[in-house]
Amino acid sequence: MKRVYLDNAATTPVAPEVLDEMVPVLAEHFGNPSSIYAEGRDAHRLLEDAREKVAKAMNAEPSEVFFTGSGTEGDNWALRGVAHKNAKKGKHIITTAIEHHAILHTAKRLEKEGFDVTYLPVDDKGRVNPEDLKKALRDDTILVSVMSANNEVGTIEPIKELVEIVKEHNKDSKTKTLFHTDAVQAFGNIPIDVKDLGVDLLSVSGHKIYGPKGVGALYIKKGTPIENLMEGGAQEKKRRPATENVASIVGFGKAAEIASENLEEHAEHLTKLRDRLIKGVLTRIPDSELTGDPVNRLPGNASFIFDYIEGEGILLSLDMVGVAGSSGSACTSGSLDPSHVLLALGLPAGRAHGSLRLTLGRDTTEEDVDYVVDQLVPIIERLRAMSPLDKDHPIDQEVYDK
Repeated sequence: MKRVYLDNAATTPVAPEVLDEMVPVLAEHFGNPSSIYAEGRDAHRLLEDAREKVAKAMNAEPSEVFFTGSGTEGDNWALRGVAHKNAKKGKHIITTAIEHHAILHTAKRLEKEGFDVTYLPVDDKGRVNPEDLKKALRDDTILVSVMSANNEVGTIEPIKELVEIVKEHNKDSKTKTLFHTDAVQAFGNIPIDVKDLGVDLLSVSGHKIYGPKGVGALYIKKGTPIENLMEGGAQEKKRRPATENVASIVGFGKAAEIASENLEEHAEHLTKLRDRLIKGVLTRIPDSELTGDPVNRLPGNASFIFDYIEGEGILLSLDMVGVAGSSGSACTSGSLDPSHVLLALGLPAGRAHGSLRLTLGRDTTEEDVDYVVDQLVPIIERLRAMSPLDKDHPIDQEVYDK
């Protein structure tokens, strides 16, 4: 059976070029990077080469890039590290209602520890209003965390503009507010330049850019006051203890290098296919709606709402014809609750259940896109015919809208 993988926002396959870099490390360069003998020095060299590649991909200094085990760890480190280090200066944190759960759950944990968190709303396209940030900033605000691009609906946030607002606020504030962005979905898909953006912290992950799972990085601008998330050895300049996963870090470095060198071509390829997919779905399937910003969105993200049916049914039906997609974040798989992102966009819970996210990758073709649309049309028709909800019955519609 033909298989079409359209869940690249959840994870990407490891690129052959990346695997080629990793295998020799696993097979031959087994030394501990902290050891001073030849095997250790060899591993350390590979580690630092990868650090330079990741740093170059985001225009950071290598000394500002710290390897982590995931994007989630980077998010946790940014929030908890800044909060605990700066608690005597203030206990107010600002984030948004559509962040990844790595941010939202950490923020909730910090609230239990006595911190005050403001969750900025978004408009119906998922975009943060800069004026809302201006109003939310206080003298005791120590951190703002806004994702670069949303993982579910693909909306790209105005990070540079938001950072400028924070910088202006800092001119008159007793407490310096730091800015973190979760760039896990954006990195490798749109330009990410930490110097141009002006952020203090930025988290990324390897497996979203055709690198291995289990490795990420946190950019920490020089001089940023932040505590360690864990205690242990002196690895990563005493910032992140634990023996480094050299093979995966080398793979991450190679993936970052490829992504940086091919960014424009990659984005053009994805955008063309994304627009073809969106047009095909919206023109051929009635009562369907694109979610997220139609223009300022990630190149490979096409997310929809199909009225009167459940997203789980769509996914299972697509899988039976060889198509892999998702109904939202992979981290919420198995949850019966509607997406917090779609609810934040103002969609009623009933409609939010009918979501489908299709995210394209570097190996996706026009034939793949056309195949998916051709399969999706009868699937939606069949599921609607079986659905207890009917747009022609007002009572059903009233229940559905709730």
